[in-house]
Amino acid sequence: MKVRSALTALALVVAPGVAVLGTATDAFAVTKISNATATQMFRDAGITWSSSGGCSDRNNSTCTSFDQLDLATAQGAVTLKHSSGCALNITGGTETGHASGTYSHWNGYKLDYGKNTCITNYIKNNFTYSGLRGDGYPMWTAASGNVYADEGTHWDALYYSCGGC
Repeated sequence: MKVRSALTALALVVAPGVAVLGTATDAFAVTKISNATATQMFRDAGITWSSSGGCSDRNNSTCTSFDQLDLATAQGAVTLKHSSGCALNITGGTETGHASGTYSHWNGYKLDYGKNTCITNYIKNNFTYSGLRGDGYPMWTAASGNVYADEGTHWDALYYSCGGC
């Protein structure tokens, strides 16, 4: 029990507003963050976000929410922004309305980015083309294992790690 308390205390010291899910016997702990924590991280990094509904309600598909986003996903966005030097606008987060699955938007592993020439060139020139996703969209994989799919109107980014944060 002391180990779990220590892990929880450490998470609160490292990132206020972050929740650690799991026990000391789990293989790893999944760290989820609040919408407020994510937006502050993004603001500090110069990342913008938008939604067609102008809202952040996780249960409304026209909103862009970061509630229950994995900390590593938020850090991955910050890493992409800093390494690319490109403008980065998030258009999709953890809100309902995306495809389901373990590594999904809802479960905090994915973000959508608006397309621009800078970010498109950065992804295509710095990551490895890795074929077509099951739905036919082309993918590029970073050395970190994170995957960026070109869905035509936007980039769908799947984060397994923070990308070297």
